[in-house]
Amino acid sequence: MINKKEKESDKINSLRYSTCYINIVSLIITIIISFFINNLPTNFLSHKAVFKAEFSANSNKAENSNNLENSENLYNFENQQKTEQINSNLNSIQNNEIWYLEIPNINLKANIKEGTEKETMNKFIGHFETSKKWAGNVCLAAHNRGYENNYFSEVKQLKKGDKIIYYYQNNSREYSVEKNDIILATDFSCLENTEDNTITLITCVENEPNYRRCVKAIEIK
Repeated sequence: MINKKEKESDKINSLRYSTCYINIVSLIITIIISFFINNLPTNFLSHKAVFKAEFSANSNKAENSNNLENSENLYNFENQQKTEQINSNLNSIQNNEIWYLEIPNINLKANIKEGTEKETMNKFIGHFETSKKWAGNVCLAAHNRGYENNYFSEVKQLKKGDKIIYYYQNNSREYSVEKNDIILATDFSCLENTEDNTITLITCVENEPNYRRCVKAIEIK
């Protein structure tokens, strides 16, 4: 009987010790955690938020840097194009490539190129290769309808006294219209050289394949 009571007493004491032990260990752990938290670097708990903010800021900086780089590249590209165009224009002037015709009364201003082939006149006013380029009779031809460029579409409207301005190399010359006639397509006398400085414009006549329009102008002195 005594042995049974002793055993029960031992069990109770054992439970008391275990509970006490657990409580002590829990208290120690709580103290350690509390100490650890209180002694962490400042704003440790907000490090995640700080990290997000810094990451966002770095991303914005990178994006702004890329945008700035793209803008600089575009700016450099545009400047390069402008520089190339300016250099091209300067080269044209230096190589004496300025060659064009201007007729104010019909709002015409177009470049001239050697030759009167269709391919040439699709883009330019053509120059008859056998005619003069400056002194004498300068003879030019162009389409008047149905092509990519029809520079002489309105020359039929030119009247006596209308002004024609011719530019060649670094020089210009003004002419006054004298005649605006219809001639045979086989009449090449208009292309012959003259003692006076003249300019001759040749184009087709609408629906008249056997005829040509011929405008003659003489230098204004």
